[in-house]
Amino acid sequence: MNLTEFNQSDLCVHFSCTERSVSSPVDILLYVCSAAVVLLTVCGNMLIIISVFHFKQLHTPANTLVLSLAVSDFLIGAFVMPPMFSWTIESCWIFGQDFCLIFWLINVFLTVLSTYTIALIAVDRYLALSKPFLYTNTISRRNMCNVVYSNLFLCLIYSMAFYYFNGIITGYLMCPGECLLALSQVWFVIDLIYSFLFPLSVIIIFYTLVFVIAKKHATAIRELNNHTRPKTQKITSHSMKSERKAAKVLGILVCVFLVCLLPYFVYSLLGDIVALQAEIVHKVLIVMYLNSTINPFIYALFYPWFRRCIKLIITLQIFKSDSALISVFS
Repeated sequence: MNLTEFNQSDLCVHFSCTERSVSSPVDILLYVCSAAVVLLTVCGNMLIIISVFHFKQLHTPANTLVLSLAVSDFLIGAFVMPPMFSWTIESCWIFGQDFCLIFWLINVFLTVLSTYTIALIAVDRYLALSKPFLYTNTISRRNMCNVVYSNLFLCLIYSMAFYYFNGIITGYLMCPGECLLALSQVWFVIDLIYSFLFPLSVIIIFYTLVFVIAKKHATAIRELNNHTRPKTQKITSHSMKSERKAAKVLGILVCVFLVCLLPYFVYSLLGDIVALQAEIVHKVLIVMYLNSTINPFIYALFYPWFRRCIKLIITLQIFKSDSALISVFS
């Protein structure tokens, strides 16, 4: 998404393009693996998009955010991953200067949009659990759509400002066979806070609150069941299972977000200490993009309704009349 500030001669030295006329067997294997990752990202998120759009039972405010996340991750898989994988394998930017400009604008916008949608999902789940009656009465699909549109607009404004002040004024650089975007120190700090530290803080804080509230609810249910056994024994076991599942999902969410985004920002922070190398920059960016590949499994595959939706989509039952009314929770 960005590079720490260097002058043009330094950048072109560090990011030299290697000319190759014939792809090696290793390159072919890398292209196959890259295509598999892209297909997994695109298809996984497309299944979520189709499910939420088609089945009326999934037309809820919370799933509106899931849909927004799936769309942004789908676009990352379709438009950002392929050129980045090719750039990494070929060690050369082969798509020209015009697409280079478009690539960085799309890259910044979709990455920030995906990150902030995850943060909004954390806030939504906290509100739904901490104030269920207020949430039910005030949060509608229309209101949630307005939240999604506002998030999209703010991320677009940020990405355009980011691109304008860095891509044009402070140094869009086009070395031979490369597509580089220099980033001023001021904008590096702004990007670090806006794109990583703030949304990460929101995710950790609100999912921690969700876990604490869920634990209190489970404890209250267990205490109630101590006076009403054995009729509610099943409720106790179910609450304990839900508590463990909440803790598991919380850990996965935070860990995946850190694993995917932390290497990029750590390497960016070391940009003034270690020499920037194209191979390392590309790798940390690819790791960051893999968050879009994993998100469908975190937010959907852990839930039975999504597995049922996949079955209905693959078996083409969604083309039957009134298929949108099929229950996906049974």
